[in-house]
Amino acid sequence: MSAEKFPMTVEGKRMLDEELKRLMTVERPAVVKAIEVARGHGDLSENADYSAAKERQGFIEGRIQDINGKLARAQVIDSALIVSDKIVFGATCILEDTDSGNRVTYKIVGVDEANVKAGKVGITSPIARALIGKTEGDEVVVNAPKGQISYEVIKISYD
Repeated sequence: MSAEKFPMTVEGKRMLDEELKRLMTVERPAVVKAIEVARGHGDLSENADYSAAKERQGFIEGRIQDINGKLARAQVIDSALIVSDKIVFGATCILEDTDSGNRVTYKIVGVDEANVKAGKVGITSPIARALIGKTEGDEVVVNAPKGQISYEVIKISYD
């Protein structure tokens, strides 16, 4: 049984690599030092500094394991190498709301990279699922929390 692969952009992998490096070289040593200092304060059962440092250590170790797992299962996709006239993972899409005429730009990225304010939508989001396979000029209906939104695909690019 093979582990499921998760799509991730090159930028998304870089961000996880940087976070992992920071956790292992900065955060982990700092929390170990904080635990040592707190131990020096005596009775551990009533030592809030010790409890807080141990809790932080648990969080850091959990996050390191989480990132290592994600990196192990990552299928890194360089969107600059994609040549397609259809929308696939890594596409940057300019859409026009057919009601308001407003234009929005979204890039389809891995789930952990999603940040709607930055125009990045996760591959499993309703908008990304509606866009996959579409081409320029297609109309897309998205079932959003506030109701159905209809867009026309204006431009598709891979950068």
